[in-house]
Amino acid sequence: MSHSNELLASAEQHLYPNYAKPAVVIDRGLGARLWDTEGRSYIDFFAGIAVSVLGHSHPALVSAITAQAQKLIHISNYYYNEPNIRLAEKLCALTHMDRAFFCNSGTEANEALLKLARRHFFQQGQTERYRVIAFDNSFHGRTLGAMTATGQKKYREGFGPLAGVTHVPFGDLAAVHAAMGPDVAGILVESIQGEGGVIVAPDGFLAHLRAIADEAGCLLLADEIQTGIGRTGRFLGFEHAFVQADALSVAKALGGGFPIGAMLCKEFLEDALPPGSHGTTYGGGPLASAAALATLDVVEREELVARAARLGESLAARLTEIADRHAAIKGQRGQGLLQALVLSDGVDPGALLARLRDAGLLLTVAGGVALRFTPPLTISEADLDEGLSIVDRVLGELS
Repeated sequence: MSHSNELLASAEQHLYPNYAKPAVVIDRGLGARLWDTEGRSYIDFFAGIAVSVLGHSHPALVSAITAQAQKLIHISNYYYNEPNIRLAEKLCALTHMDRAFFCNSGTEANEALLKLARRHFFQQGQTERYRVIAFDNSFHGRTLGAMTATGQKKYREGFGPLAGVTHVPFGDLAAVHAAMGPDVAGILVESIQGEGGVIVAPDGFLAHLRAIADEAGCLLLADEIQTGIGRTGRFLGFEHAFVQADALSVAKALGGGFPIGAMLCKEFLEDALPPGSHGTTYGGGPLASAAALATLDVVEREELVARAARLGESLAARLTEIADRHAAIKGQRGQGLLQALVLSDGVDPGALLARLRDAGLLLTVAGGVALRFTPPLTISEADLDEGLSIVDRVLGELS
């Protein structure tokens, strides 16, 4: 039995089967390339679901993690640590927020957002304000709170009654107005519904949500888990609309692959979660903070936000050309280096992913309807061109 088959057999026996994984064991990566345990090479067009913004084995990230691991890995939230303080300072400056709470994932960051909104109004004596308005087709995570806010029934099925969130159609301002009431604590929204199929918010939608929240006296909450840290060609997706939320969540790309998430908010919310009301053992640890600091330093030093905007324009143009050539594709949509090819009816997304993988390209499907492109922000133009050529060829063979 080969090494790969031995590993796959062990996985089949011991791992909980809640993921539908192909029979591939990824072994190592460098830049925008990955290799499996059989030595096969792949161009990485999904970056661990928009996480590995620096690609794989970036020397600055590897060095920062190594140096910090040799110094201090964990101390808990009972004491301050310097990397976390420096990270909070930098992240607040980059997001124009005032306070940062650190956790371990995007789901946890969104849990903090939801608790912040409810507890803020509780602290103000408005105990009736707890409901959140969220959007159909959204994705905010898989814990019970974040899942309640997620606007896709397939993720909520089987988990019992989930209350406190009203879902309305994405982009429908009239529906938001109709759902508003004195019990609403916040409006939670993505600037691009990444997991929902890479659906960009309509022009003016986020600005109008800001106005609605201001008029109603509730909070505007931005989920920047997939759109943050430069993915869309701005540091935050909301920046394209020139809108600031009252609080926001970031994760995925923040640590360049090392698990970390953050909830950031304006100063008027700093008393909403007093000591004991929220926390996490690992949140804000020195190792994760050092990884995030190194990631942000590279993003700034190598001007990766501007690069994402420039490469994103090129990627969108190429995807539009590909869509025009192949009947299997309805069209292109997205922003920056968060792009998608929308599949025509009847196209099997799983089978298409398998054919692309066999050809040496790794992609993901979003919303069951679109091929999602989220390559590292550091990807070379040569790797981008080669990967797009693979997409074009495989779609041609499919036709």
